[in-house]
Amino acid sequence: MQKPTAYIVDALRTAGGRRNGKLAGWHPADLGGAVLDAIVARTGIDPAGIEDVIMGCVSQGGEQAFQIGRNAVLASRLPESVPAVTIDRQCGSSQQAIQFAAQAVMSGTQDVVIAAGVESMTRVPMFSPGVLFEQAGLGKAKSPRQEERYPGIQFSQFTGAEAIARKYGLTRIDLDAYALESHRRAAAATERGDFAAEILPLEIEMPDGPALHTRDEGIRHNATLESIGAVKLLQEGGMISAANASQICDGASAVLIVSEQALKDHGLTPLARIHNLTVTGGDPVIMLEEPLFATDRALKRAGLRIEDIDLYEVNEAFAPVPLAWLQHIGGDAARLNVNGGAIALGHPLGASGTKLMATLVHALHKRGGRYGLQTMCEGGGTANVTIVERL
Repeated sequence: MQKPTAYIVDALRTAGGRRNGKLAGWHPADLGGAVLDAIVARTGIDPAGIEDVIMGCVSQGGEQAFQIGRNAVLASRLPESVPAVTIDRQCGSSQQAIQFAAQAVMSGTQDVVIAAGVESMTRVPMFSPGVLFEQAGLGKAKSPRQEERYPGIQFSQFTGAEAIARKYGLTRIDLDAYALESHRRAAAATERGDFAAEILPLEIEMPDGPALHTRDEGIRHNATLESIGAVKLLQEGGMISAANASQICDGASAVLIVSEQALKDHGLTPLARIHNLTVTGGDPVIMLEEPLFATDRALKRAGLRIEDIDLYEVNEAFAPVPLAWLQHIGGDAARLNVNGGAIALGHPLGASGTKLMATLVHALHKRGGRYGLQTMCEGGGTANVTIVERL
């Protein structure tokens, strides 16, 4: 009996917007609705045939509260009959949306699902849901039993990133050089037009009138090692600075995932098929190291070696993460984040998983690769790995 397969028909994203930048005027529900409309329009699928929308979003407060996934559907041209759900696996939220969508299709439960993500880090700042509740006297996220298990420990991605850098023998120069390469690759990809197939142009208001936002706003085209090295460290004696960490970003992204039957029923041509879905949990203190071990498991389950993977997208939450991953896995640096990553392009939290998948599948087609691997470090010490095969 043939194993059920989940196919990626299309994947797209908005160009990243900097904090208080070009996408600041977009309500996140409208931003999410725009990518839903676009993926339906680009694939020509009957919107009434969409059986679910699974949307990642991390800061689910304010304009992103009250089920942003459903609100994005209601802000789109999709019919009211299309359901939606919002999920939070921290930075891996929309990568998990891909995996849930693929699992639904592979189980035979559904045939057509959109995995998506949205995050306006301008309009709903990072940490704001927890901070505002705490300021209102409504308690803290860390529970008494967690405190018993992890006494005196404040879970922090920043301290986790510093710990990874030390554990893997990385220096400030290593991190800054990696950050510079991210900007250089992103700038080169932009100039080559490599992002054109994945970016949804969005209308924005500029001082001189309406314009289209089509280029990632965070890329520093003139960055140098000296300019990156001049940025103040986040803590005295550390190695992490804002310049070798991911950029705060506004954005949305979407991936259409369908069954083989849906390909036939709707006359669709897939870009890729899902080859492996893995999620693991590990140390919540160092936190960001788990992609290393999750990738080990994913490759083993897929029956592949790292040499078989043509391109890797390892989210650049902080420069030590992809550098430690590369060191642990023994991969080829030339295949890692070939079009730059979140240090240059931005990390719109809940939208990054489907954003990276859009970049990965289109890059595989552009470069003629077969297998692509995507992984994401996540708050709390979890990690997703998704392996796809270009078709």
